[in-house]
Amino acid sequence: MQSAKTVHASKESLNPFEIVQKQIDSAASILQLPSSITKILKKPKRVISVSFPVKMDDGTIEVFDGYRSQHNDASGPTKGGIRFHPDVDIDEVKALSMWMTFKCQVVGLPYGGGKGGVVCDPHHYSTSELERISRGFMEAIADVVGPETDIPAPDVYTTPQIMGWMMDTYSRLKGTYSPGVITGKPLSIGGSKGRSSATATGCVYTIREAMKDLGLPMEGATVAIQGFGNAGRISALLLAELGCKIVAVCDTKGGIYHPDGLDVDTLCRLKDETSIMEYPEKQVIGGDQLLKLDVDILIPAALENVITSENADKIKAKIIAEAANGPTTPYADEVLKERGVIVIPDILANAGGVTVSYFEWVQNQMHFYWTEKEINERLEQIMVTAYREVADISKEYQVDMRNGAFIIAIKKLAETMEARGWI
Repeated sequence: MQSAKTVHASKESLNPFEIVQKQIDSAASILQLPSSITKILKKPKRVISVSFPVKMDDGTIEVFDGYRSQHNDASGPTKGGIRFHPDVDIDEVKALSMWMTFKCQVVGLPYGGGKGGVVCDPHHYSTSELERISRGFMEAIADVVGPETDIPAPDVYTTPQIMGWMMDTYSRLKGTYSPGVITGKPLSIGGSKGRSSATATGCVYTIREAMKDLGLPMEGATVAIQGFGNAGRISALLLAELGCKIVAVCDTKGGIYHPDGLDVDTLCRLKDETSIMEYPEKQVIGGDQLLKLDVDILIPAALENVITSENADKIKAKIIAEAANGPTTPYADEVLKERGVIVIPDILANAGGVTVSYFEWVQNQMHFYWTEKEINERLEQIMVTAYREVADISKEYQVDMRNGAFIIAIKKLAETMEARGWI
């Protein structure tokens, strides 16, 4: 007979692709959808694998592997980031493209989901080598992306400059200036104001709404942030402006804690100059310790599968806002729901990034650009509306917010696919 621990371990062995399929099944069973719909949604429409050579600064040649997954284009072009990371694999890319589809539907964007990645550690390469890697990958996938087909964006370890190189490569190949092929670009070549902070800004809007629902003030609320990259640090700055107390942060070099709060401006300066570990008068903690702190708000802003069967029952936060993609496993979701923890799911919490990417694409297509104030006003309206819809549907079906978000997304997709004659 299997022990409970063994059963839990077997559930935790799911990879990201299997996790998102399980999430689809969960929402589809609540909606009692026909299997024809779930069969379509549980597999990407197209996945390509590429290998491309790049000349290094020393004259040697390295061959890089990359992937691009396009999940579902019933609602419009596929949309999603490109990451440069040594752990990129095809199942991860497929799963992320599927989460992107549902994310776009939750916030009402006319997109399906896409995702891509190159297997590499960008820290090991010079700027000129990164440029050649970026251009080489775009050359390899240029036939399957485009402003009306599939629109990439930055993701883990990719930057606006990398997006600029990729856009330039695509434009050269097609013989026409095509800023709309990619988002997250520098402002000088069609980027949007507010894009670099959009993921964090959208996440903070949803946290604010969840705190309202709990009847808790933002002033004095305690926050722990796992991951201090772009989304983590901007979330910290915005929450501090609202009066929250950032008591713990961590990144790849370690974690720090202070019960009276950390000075966010100092953290950001140290992150840029040396390391957050140089912060004075702090307690050093591990990333797993951070997740278990007694705080009001926990923000996982790193990679997938950090909240699991091993720690879900020890999490004390009242609200978990998933700035990262896929940080919580299905078993952990069950535990958190039983314990009354509100989880603002990734496909809602971090949808601000793709929302402002959509704004960028629209501006590129119109050749007309908005102010940052206009961007943030539009973003706030979309994020607050989406949060309220997910909260309401969750109450109606008596499910957690992740299932609520998937229910909304899958219902919209089912209607769209039916209207197009796919089912």
